[in-house]
Parts: sequence; C-alpha cells; structure tokens
Amino acid sequence: MSTKLNEFQNATVGMVCGVIEVFCLQPLNYAKNMVQQGQPLTLDPKKLYRGVGANMVNMGSCTMIQFSTGGALKKLVIGDGEARRLKAWEEMACGIGAGTISATVGSPLELIMIQQQRKGGNTIQTIKNIASPSIATRGFVGAAVREALWTCGYLSIPPIVRTTLREQYPETFDSDQKARVPAALLGGLFACYLTHPFDTIKTCMQGDIERKTFGTLTDTAKILFKEGSIPAFYRGATFRYGRMVIAVGMLDFLQASIGPILYPSAFE
Repeated sequence: MSTKLNEFQNATVGMVCGVIEVFCLQPLNYAKNMVQQGQPLTLDPKKLYRGVGANMVNMGSCTMIQFSTGGALKKLVIGDGEARRLKAWEEMACGIGAGTISATVGSPLELIMIQQQRKGGNTIQTIKNIASPSIATRGFVGAAVREALWTCGYLSIPPIVRTTLREQYPETFDSDQKARVPAALLGGLFACYLTHPFDTIKTCMQGDIERKTFGTLTDTAKILFKEGSIPAFYRGATFRYGRMVIAVGMLDFLQASIGPILYPSAFE
C-alpha cells in the first residue's frame, strides 16, 4: 500500500498481487486446511487446487481492500501536505485496521473454499449450501483477528524491518532485495504464529457447518484444547509458515514492482 497511489490504484495493485500469490501457493493452503481438520493429504493436483477459484477471489478482493484501506489510513495518519515516514506503531496500526475490515469479504469466501476442499462440488452448489446468515458468518471473528495480524505481518512488518536493516547495517544490506529476505522471515513468523490459533478455530468451524463436532468459537477452542492442549491450535502451522514466508516476500516484492508498472507516472 503506497502513499503515492490513490485508493483505486492501491486496490488494483492489491488485487493483482493477491491473485498471483494464491495461484502459486494454493497447494500449501490446501495442506494446511486438511491437517487442521484431521483430514488425509494428497498430491492429486485436482484436489490440491479445489476451491482455488473462491480463494483467488478471496485473496484478490481481500488484498485489494487491505491495500486500499491501508493506503487511506496511512494518508489519514500522516495528514494533508505532510511528508514524513510513519512510525512503527502507526505502520502496524494501519495494517491491523485494514486487515480487520477485509475479513468481512474474506471470511465467507474462505467458507466456500473450505467446504469445496472437504466435500468437492462446484461453486454454485456450495454457495447454495451456505446461503443463510448463520452459516455464511460462521468463523468470522477468527477470520477478523487472523486478517488483522496477517495484514500487519505482510504490509507493516517488512517495510519496518527493511528500513531498519538498511539504515543500521548499510554495508550488509545495501539493497532492498537483500533486506527483503530477513524481512519476509520475520513478517511471516509474526503473521503465522500469532494468528494460527485463530485460523485453526476458524477452519474447524467452517469445515463443520453442520455443527456435528464444533459449535461456537469458544466451544471449538475448548474441544481443541481437550484434544491436544496448546499444540492442537498449531496443527498445520508448518505448511502455513512455509506459505507465509514465501507469500510475505512475494507480496513485498510484488507491491513494490507492480505499482510502478501499472502507474509509472505516480512514481516519477
């Protein structure tokens, strides 16, 4: 999310970045979801890419919202006519706010994807199966907390780390490319392990819309804790961390590259 672009331009860049990231990393997302729900894994590409359409719409729209909202919040924090770098807490607060708002779109789209991954079927039929408010909003709170911290992890943490490394260790990190690797590792670590318990609860709730095992958010948390204590909340974390490190680095690179390609005049 760049302060050099307007909300529409940030939204466009975010949508393109989100779609590219999902298409490349969908198999890791599938593996994470299956492990969280105690389902068997597969190497069948048809199953690995189940729900990829809904997930591309999900990530495209969520990243679009996160970029545009985050950019708008940054401009609001900086103020009109003022040129300064955001403080670390301001950068993180903008990311958290943008992520929370994006969950209103992302949560129901993830519900469609998870139902397709569990049961197969086409998108239209899946939408019909979840077309009631009590089902469509299932897992929203978990998704909102996760998206808030995830957005902070990939939009706010990497610029902070990159800037700090380049200023304090200029001889070692003499380019953004070199600083991007540790920035992605730290951003992915932050985004993954702080948010994973909420993601596990959300995934279990959305995979069980019939409520045969998992009820409310607190009921689901109690069941998971009873099943395996704290480690139960981190099922699939290895796949998710792997995806997030790659995604954070990818999105950090894409947002810096695609903006100038699509809107060169804004970066002159």
